[in-house]
Amino acid sequence: MGFRVLELFSGIGGMHYAFKYAQLDGEIVAALDVNTVANAVYAHNYGNNLVKTRNIQSLSAKEVNKLQANVLLMSPPCQPYTRQGLQRDTEDKRSDALTHLCGLIPECQNLQYILMENVKGFESSQARNQFIEALERSGFHWREFILTPTQFNVPNTRYRYYCIARKGADFPFAGGKIWEAMPGGIAQNPALSQISEIVEENVSSDFLVPDDVLTKRVLVMDIIHPAQSRSMCFTKGYTHYTEGTGSAYTPLAEEESHRIFELVKEIDTNYQDAVKSEKILQQRLDLLHQVKLRYFTPREVARLMSFPEDFEFSPETTNRQKYRLLGNSINVKVVGELIKLLTIK
Repeated sequence: MGFRVLELFSGIGGMHYAFKYAQLDGEIVAALDVNTVANAVYAHNYGNNLVKTRNIQSLSAKEVNKLQANVLLMSPPCQPYTRQGLQRDTEDKRSDALTHLCGLIPECQNLQYILMENVKGFESSQARNQFIEALERSGFHWREFILTPTQFNVPNTRYRYYCIARKGADFPFAGGKIWEAMPGGIAQNPALSQISEIVEENVSSDFLVPDDVLTKRVLVMDIIHPAQSRSMCFTKGYTHYTEGTGSAYTPLAEEESHRIFELVKEIDTNYQDAVKSEKILQQRLDLLHQVKLRYFTPREVARLMSFPEDFEFSPETTNRQKYRLLGNSINVKVVGELIKLLTIK
């Protein structure tokens, strides 16, 4: 029997794309998520037959066994474990689905392989201990990782926790630690792609950073130039909040934008203690306009998360929804490489 994959917390289908990336013989037998907007995008790419709008807590071992699923891929809600959140861990209701699955896994006789992704910080949670106990109770060998796409030639930083587990033969590399690189020298910091390789041409002016943000917040933004090989982690708040939600892009060379920002800082220094006249404020804004600063488009963010070019959003999805969905998704290439590692003989 080939790989029969059950995709839980399926979102926009990142795990499905990762399974395709791994080029294994098998199929996704079902995908479950409560988010109807995400499910519409999933259905747009893979049809209506696979994805179901379901609360994971309603899933029974009998259903999993009936599907004959032998692979479980999942990315449970990360909010109970994030640094920005309250870190209520297993007391957070959003952790209930994973708790339910920890009780379910030992009852699913066909399950041979499991991959779970979550936010960095999960590794020190009570939920992680609960999950590992469930794996050990069910006879799984397991390994843990904290990895980022920059280790896989992708110019984006997105540190995430991963756990891979399988029955039968143990993994051919050591356990008892959290791996911070792929074992055996796989993807050890190859030359990173430049941002210029993922940017779209003729991007609409709709993506330009608004004047009010330019005026008040530009100096705290993470600005990326074409020749650079990095970008910040994109979160679901991208474009809605300025700081810590993702990078902005300028087509200018780094030296040129630096020169402009020095002029802006000069204005700020010279008029620090005085009320800036309308003319001075306009002069400052005119300088900032020269940077041509814009947000990365949803397609560009999808590329940084290693989604293939044939991935599409359903037509009714707004840009705000696209950013939220991408911010909640996974990096396809990182997970695809881990699926290969999970199933290697």
